[in-house]
Amino acid sequence: MTSFDDSTPQLNVWRLLLALAVVFVMLATTGWTAAHSHRQATPLEASLHKWEHGHVGGRPLPDPDSAPARLAHFFASLGAPQRTLLAHRYPLAVGNMNGAPARLRYEANRVALGQARRVELGRTHDPRLSPSGQRDAGRRMDRYTSLMRDGRKILAFDPLGSGRVAEVFGDLDTAQRVSVVVPGVDTDLLTFQRTDRTYSAPVGMARALHGAERAARPSARTAVIAWADYTAPSGLGMDAATAMRAEDGAVRLNAMVRGLPGRSPVVLYCHSYGSVLCGVAARDLPSRVTDIAVAGSPGMHADNASRLGTAARVWAMRDSDDWIQDVPYLEVGGLGHGADPVSSAFGARVLSAAGAKGHAGYFEPGTESLRNFAEIGVGAYRAVHCAHGNGVCREGLSGTAQDGRA
Repeated sequence: MTSFDDSTPQLNVWRLLLALAVVFVMLATTGWTAAHSHRQATPLEASLHKWEHGHVGGRPLPDPDSAPARLAHFFASLGAPQRTLLAHRYPLAVGNMNGAPARLRYEANRVALGQARRVELGRTHDPRLSPSGQRDAGRRMDRYTSLMRDGRKILAFDPLGSGRVAEVFGDLDTAQRVSVVVPGVDTDLLTFQRTDRTYSAPVGMARALHGAERAARPSARTAVIAWADYTAPSGLGMDAATAMRAEDGAVRLNAMVRGLPGRSPVVLYCHSYGSVLCGVAARDLPSRVTDIAVAGSPGMHADNASRLGTAARVWAMRDSDDWIQDVPYLEVGGLGHGADPVSSAFGARVLSAAGAKGHAGYFEPGTESLRNFAEIGVGAYRAVHCAHGNGVCREGLSGTAQDGRA
């Protein structure tokens, strides 16, 4: 699941959390701190540590935190056998390295998924685990097996905890336009893809958007990324009521976008809590991000669109029966996410979401919400349908379904 559940009683949780804001502010100002304990390196950290001490062709490997352009130059200087060697020797490091060639990252993550699958296979028969623990290991093993299937392009993967993952649909290297789907709460490895409520999960969202973009402009070369490469909040707890997870995710999103190949325009589609993340990230995103579209947003951590600090166009939509409209659109003591993005005062371009149902239905095929997303994705701004049947959201825009220019 990629968003809050569609049950309105949980709204009371939000109101309670906001009511407790003053308490948490007082705790923060009186020295409330989290304890930090010694821990072992995670699998990704271990792979990065090995990379930092590694060599190829007698050359030391560059700092994995180097700018994506420097890392891209490094990989371009290697022969194909050397690149393959690095992908297999340091799979998690290369598979998550912004600046590494996309195809090499796919190869590295396939190796990393195979290693993680073997670990979970062993855990399914581990007598030290409870039956529930063994079943959980089996579910993770099945997910890894699915992600390893031929044709899947895994751009990022980290098995730690509930897991992080990103997948590409289309060809990143040749894409004229790139779309990134940023999902909300309860997103992890196990909910990355669903057979029921398919289009409420990142994979279903991205596939639907990619198909709709191709239908909107068949001649356009597009790529869509299902980006669940951040630790999303679980349920409607404190994490969902604050921007803490969004702030961590914003750093990761910014790094990913800056590491994309080429110079093609990028559009962000941010659903539910994902819109909080996009709002926090907006100020530091590169100029190739031309549009930020949010759906079912609890707020973007800003009073209005101009306060986001981005030159990107900001779009917003919400269907009439989305329960998110009943959350308090305010921020008190770090709780809550600010103004309502579909309000006239916010200043976003408000799109029609006709046909969408509930909080998780914006990417359902056949909906006006998905068609609007697709038109933005291919640059056909004059073809979008605005909320309330007016043309306000298209004011000042020129792109058409034929030329795709803004």
